[in-house]
Amino acid sequence: MAICFLSPLKPITPTTSLTTSLNPKKPNILRCNFSLPIITTTEPEPVFTSVRSFAPATVANLGPGFDFLGCAVDGLGDFVSLRVDPSVHPGELSISDISGTKNLSKNPLNNCAGIAAIATMKMLNIRSVGLSLSLEKGLPLGSGLGSSAASAAAAAVAVNELFGRKLEVKDLVLAGLESEAKVSGYHADNIAPAIMGGFVLIRSYDPLELMSLQFPVEKDLIFVLVSPDFEAPTKKMRAALPAEIGMSHHVWNCSQAGALVASVLQGDLVGLGKALSNDKIVEPKRAPLIPGMVGVKKAALEAGAFGCTISGAGPTAVAVVNSEDRGMEVGERMVEAFWKEGNLKAVAMVKRLDRVGARLVGSVPR
Repeated sequence: MAICFLSPLKPITPTTSLTTSLNPKKPNILRCNFSLPIITTTEPEPVFTSVRSFAPATVANLGPGFDFLGCAVDGLGDFVSLRVDPSVHPGELSISDISGTKNLSKNPLNNCAGIAAIATMKMLNIRSVGLSLSLEKGLPLGSGLGSSAASAAAAAVAVNELFGRKLEVKDLVLAGLESEAKVSGYHADNIAPAIMGGFVLIRSYDPLELMSLQFPVEKDLIFVLVSPDFEAPTKKMRAALPAEIGMSHHVWNCSQAGALVASVLQGDLVGLGKALSNDKIVEPKRAPLIPGMVGVKKAALEAGAFGCTISGAGPTAVAVVNSEDRGMEVGERMVEAFWKEGNLKAVAMVKRLDRVGARLVGSVPR
């Protein structure tokens, strides 16, 4: 019997199967009872010579949802091109090219896309062909927009599509989480929405259990993303967090996280923004490390945003509004505040919710 690792802390023996709840009256729930499942049937044949995939940027935490809430953002992300390569040893992966940044390793064992691709290959039991991967970074490193998760998600989806889409969404999240655990920490609030799209709640890590939260299609939700010329490494920002918290802050953040989830399901932007802005545990520790962040949040709210907080570990600030025009106005005020309060140049982007997640965008049949 196989021993699998569900968390970085302890191994367990899998005793139950994967289950999926798709009740349309309830949030979709994905329960994964073990890590990196291996398909025991015949090794799949490639159905394409090459594929091209895309995975979106993500906003993690959403204020009070540290490590258990995140959502995907449309129009920003990473691309992965993957092809069968006879020059690569069977069962192995080579990274042939990386564009958009000069700071990533081409060693697949030290690259988030490479780690996720290899994990997916292991799940599929790929032994007979070698693969070559090309990564196009559309997201800057250390931006707070899920850069590593976008690469991992695009890579996992590319491998799965190349071999005929044999794996389920929950398997791809596990493959991406394998990458996240080695690159930025064992947290799924970026990788899950990058693969699944929309809003995602991580209900449990051991076992991994994911809930898809459906924001009403008929409602408009606009994100204002303002990224300053400043890098906030995830490890540094996590190190700033308290090891323990008081009961009053625990109760407060739990109530705000519950309100945020309810607001997402109801399409209540006022409630969503209010909850987003009221984290008392993580944001107060991280905001002082990002020059001007306190003033930027104040400027966003004064300009009409429903709420504002730090996206992931930062330094990007995220605000929510209900129209693109209002989003442009809020973005301008936030950019001005970054310069005035933090002496940082910044760029504002107005984006919508990505409801699809990582997907195939091109392919060449065999």
